[in-house]
Amino acid sequence: MKTPASPTATADARRQFLKLSAMFTAAGALPLLQTYNKAIAAEPSAPLRIGYLAVTDSTPLLVAHHKRFFQDQGLEVDPPRRFRSWAQVVEAFLSGQVNVVHLLSPMTVWARYGSQARAKVVAWNHMSGSSLTVLPEVNQLTDLGGKTVAIPFWYSIHNVVLQYILKNQGIEAISDGTPGPKQVKLVVMSPADMLPALSTRQIAGYTVAEPFNASAELLKVGKIMRFTSDVWKDHACCVVLMHENDLEQRPAWSQKVINGIVQAQAWILDHRDETAHILSKSNPDHYTPHSYETLARVLVPHPEQNALYEASGAIRHPDWKEKRIDFQPFPFPSYTEALVSMLKSTLVSGKNDFLQALDPAFVAKDLVDDRFVRKAIAAVGGMSAFGLPDSFTRRETIEA
Repeated sequence: MKTPASPTATADARRQFLKLSAMFTAAGALPLLQTYNKAIAAEPSAPLRIGYLAVTDSTPLLVAHHKRFFQDQGLEVDPPRRFRSWAQVVEAFLSGQVNVVHLLSPMTVWARYGSQARAKVVAWNHMSGSSLTVLPEVNQLTDLGGKTVAIPFWYSIHNVVLQYILKNQGIEAISDGTPGPKQVKLVVMSPADMLPALSTRQIAGYTVAEPFNASAELLKVGKIMRFTSDVWKDHACCVVLMHENDLEQRPAWSQKVINGIVQAQAWILDHRDETAHILSKSNPDHYTPHSYETLARVLVPHPEQNALYEASGAIRHPDWKEKRIDFQPFPFPSYTEALVSMLKSTLVSGKNDFLQALDPAFVAKDLVDDRFVRKAIAAVGGMSAFGLPDSFTRRETIEA
């Protein structure tokens, strides 16, 4: 017998979805964009104001703040602002309360072409860092038939990858009604609400960024069924979004911001354990509510963990040598093109009539501004600083 979802949690998730959906339409975003125009008119030289969620996606932004990489660039920086939901992050960004955020990569497509916000992706924030976590008795994807799985948002790499592997098993994703034996019902839920929902069996699984998957493992309420990076090799999860006005009117300022982010990403690669301490709740800055133990499981996992994941099938492509979470800043055009193409065949609720008309190659050029990140990468030693070939092109690898 399935436990029904908590009415309060369900209602809150519905409100957040409707709020975010409204913001990602031209009419719904207009009041926020007007507020932003007033904000920049009143404060054209605003300090760096970061908005983030307490997921490992935010790591480079928080490390750059903690290590004073932004301040070393000569920037004035306000304390980063932590939000509970993506709706809150988007609202704060569109209205100008914050000017740099990490956002789910597909969400930026909706922001620019749905709400018509003048915003640009300027860098990747991290790679990988997400998985599908399920109840202990769920041993294969088909076991999810007739059940409910939570996603952080319809426009998320989590939703795209999940539906890709479900389709591969002949399972249909639905958004309403009661799922049949070959259907999975998807519901939008804030990352912080997913673990409690799984532990009380309101859902059969969730796919989200870390460390919520690691938390389920440590608490023994769930297990990782599949890493998203084992489906889409080296995929971006969250990207860095900035206002186009800042890029045009404050290019030197924008360059310094991106310099700090890239410097942080390069630093993290050699200081993963220290990064876990920086993000942990024991840090006086209180960036996240997560324990060092949970964060270390993601950032500095024990080698034997991969062997267990390979045995369980959570990792099916060990030759890819994917890290649980990794960091490199360059926004490869091939990724954006593949993402837009896959979104067209992915179930996404809300107003999305603009999606089918998007040309993937156009979006890769129009949504992304890589001028600044190219210079920032050169300043830290080039792509080799991130263990990558000295090239700004690649071929996407996506296998179920």
